[in-house]
Amino acid sequence: MSELSYVVETSDQGIRVDKLLVNITEDYSRSQIKTWFDKHLVLVNGKAVKQNYKCQAEDYIQWQVPEAEPLDVVAKNIPINIVYEDEDILVINKESGMVVHPAAGHQEDTLVNALLYHCDDLSGINGVKRPGIVHRIDKDTSGLLVVAKHDIAHERLAEQLKEKKIKREYKAIVHGDIPHEYGSIDAPVGRSEKIRQLMTVTEKGKDAVTHFEVIERLHGKFTFVKCMLETGRTHQIRVHMKYIGYPLVGDPKYGQRKTIDVDGQALHAYHLSFEHPVKKEQIEFEAPLPEKFETVLENIRKSY
Repeated sequence: MSELSYVVETSDQGIRVDKLLVNITEDYSRSQIKTWFDKHLVLVNGKAVKQNYKCQAEDYIQWQVPEAEPLDVVAKNIPINIVYEDEDILVINKESGMVVHPAAGHQEDTLVNALLYHCDDLSGINGVKRPGIVHRIDKDTSGLLVVAKHDIAHERLAEQLKEKKIKREYKAIVHGDIPHEYGSIDAPVGRSEKIRQLMTVTEKGKDAVTHFEVIERLHGKFTFVKCMLETGRTHQIRVHMKYIGYPLVGDPKYGQRKTIDVDGQALHAYHLSFEHPVKKEQIEFEAPLPEKFETVLENIRKSY
């Protein structure tokens, strides 16, 4: 554990101590600095202080930087489709069937395992089980997600997510013939009280908004749609489309029992755009539909 110090200058007077530390320790994020206060590692004039302490000229600040917690996730040489990479971020086109981060039953075959093999550094904000993961997509959903290589990038991307500035668009095939061209679903999503493994629309849930647009109607039995996330709750698109009566084709949790076999739900994150967390320029990416998704779509067009 390293120890650092700083004497408050007259120009710093009145600023919160946590903000001052952000300004003078460029290698550490606000989230990391918050943990120093939580662990009482920041002293002003020899006494532990809270984050909101207002600095006075000549205050003597001392703080300790804990050693980084070692990762307990194994790096594995698993092929991944990297769409974009620089020193700050990666954009991955994830295959359907790959779990994003380690969990029960999936400890060494996840995207995180693959990323650790590919990268020397990933952000640590989400802990040792989910390094670098800013947002996730379900195991059987394919498509784009952004990964942060360091905490500053992670923090700025997370802020964009919170402020709804990251644009995420999906393509899906749903059961039924949606009669209108556009729609919005504004219904809170939370964990089901009856089946804890499922999410559902519930008054006790968190705000969730999904917009959708019809791309193609398929013989009155299916609809090919584009879905745009305004929020990012667990299983949001799957839960919302079921809620309005148009469940996703192949969805093992929320779909119809007798459905087309697509080895998981027909859902693909095809578009992602955001402001680069360091370069501050707007960037966007698109991933074409996976081959098996295209095959299902073509089979529906021909068979019904």
